[in-house]
Amino acid sequence: MADLPYALSISPDSALQFNLTPDADNGDGASRCIMTLTHPRKDGKGGGYLAFKVKTTQPRRYLVRPNQGIVAPGSSETVSILLVDKDRQQLRATYNRLGQSALDHSKDKFLVQSCAVPDDFAAQFKNESRGEGGQYKKELVDALTSMWNKATSGGSEISVFNKKLHVKHSVGGSAGSGGTPAASASSPSSSGGGLPATFDSGKRNNADKMSPDQLQDEVSSLRRKYDELVAFSVNLTAERDILNNTLEQTKRDLNRESATRTALEKQGLKVGSRSASTRSGEAGGYSLKTLLLFVAMTFVFSVKGTNTGALKVLKGVPVLGDFLEFPCCSKHKKKKLGDRDEL
Repeated sequence: MADLPYALSISPDSALQFNLTPDADNGDGASRCIMTLTHPRKDGKGGGYLAFKVKTTQPRRYLVRPNQGIVAPGSSETVSILLVDKDRQQLRATYNRLGQSALDHSKDKFLVQSCAVPDDFAAQFKNESRGEGGQYKKELVDALTSMWNKATSGGSEISVFNKKLHVKHSVGGSAGSGGTPAASASSPSSSGGGLPATFDSGKRNNADKMSPDQLQDEVSSLRRKYDELVAFSVNLTAERDILNNTLEQTKRDLNRESATRTALEKQGLKVGSRSASTRSGEAGGYSLKTLLLFVAMTFVFSVKGTNTGALKVLKGVPVLGDFLEFPCCSKHKKKKLGDRDEL
């Protein structure tokens, strides 16, 4: 990096440390980290002005002031990074539940970029007073933003130095202005009855007034709570395994049921086609029997109606009346035959 004329020296150079303990930084309960950007070259040694820009993967979690600016040869720029209190409380709650291991794999990152700028461009920022948070006025901020848009575009010839820094969160001790790692608190498994990491600042202050027996009782109580938490976690894991096994068994039963239903439906289509043809033939047979039965019943009712006189309305029909042999017709016929005999 020292051989690159457009690279700033960054401190800390690998990770930014944020302390989550209340009232740990400057007494206001905020979690801050200070990053120092230094121009490595002096005047008269070929070093020009360098511009910088600070980016983060969590822009809503961290407030960076200033997030961009100009560094003169041989000078340095201090960048203050503030962890938003809402996120600090969430991270602290995570620490209280799961311990430091839950914070050791933070995916938050910062990117510091630097590049050389012409002297006429840098002249705009000379002797320029800054506002709150070390920010330039709007015109200069817009000029820097436009310059960085051109520098990071695909076809730009401006050389840009990129430096990535990881983020670490800790509880207890002090992160320091340079972002040095904080002193870690003792865990419940530490030997010698030391104070656990779950002690907050109030308990640490009261711990100085406690007797050794009281401290030992407090540690024992925390260990019991820790054992209960472990047992509860084991029970939850067992219940999860049981539910997973039940779910897998239910899926297997459902698959078997679906396969059986599909096979029955395929067989039902073949049997159904045969049954349809059989029913069709039977329907034709029943129709013929029904017709014959209807004819027979009509004949019987006709004969009965004739004998009982219920069909006298048909006696006036010349041929049908004689065919059915109504009594009146038969009597009249006999009378005619007798008259012919007398003649």
